[in-house]
Amino acid sequence: MNNQPKKLNKQKQKGFTLIEIMVVVVILGVLGALVAPSILGRPDEARATVAKNDIRQISNALDMYKLDNFKYPTQSEGLKALVEKTGSAKNWNPDGYLDAMPQDPWGNEYIYVRPGIKSRHFDLYSLGADGQEGGEGVDADIGNWDN
Repeated sequence: MNNQPKKLNKQKQKGFTLIEIMVVVVILGVLGALVAPSILGRPDEARATVAKNDIRQISNALDMYKLDNFKYPTQSEGLKALVEKTGSAKNWNPDGYLDAMPQDPWGNEYIYVRPGIKSRHFDLYSLGADGQEGGEGVDADIGNWDN
């Protein structure tokens, strides 16, 4: 007979203690407080970057149109000539040059001026946050002359 006291099999509990969870929550809160202002405080800069990228893509599509048709769309044809065939486009690409015309990040149409005033062949621009000519900061016009 074995008279030794039996060792109690204590099951090791799995999980985190309340203190550990609280430490993680505090760390996440501090990180959020440091990172959030830099991300959330710059929506206008992000919109301006999107507008510049759109203008670059539309300008490339206009250049492709010119390669196929030996000229840029006229002022009256406008940017619509990149998504649907116009009367003067003899070698228009059946796939088009853009799937659809993007609006600027503020919900306005991009403006196409042919011949260009501020650049050689055409002007392509967004009126910025205020939707009006000119302006400064986020209200400034963003055009292909900036790229």
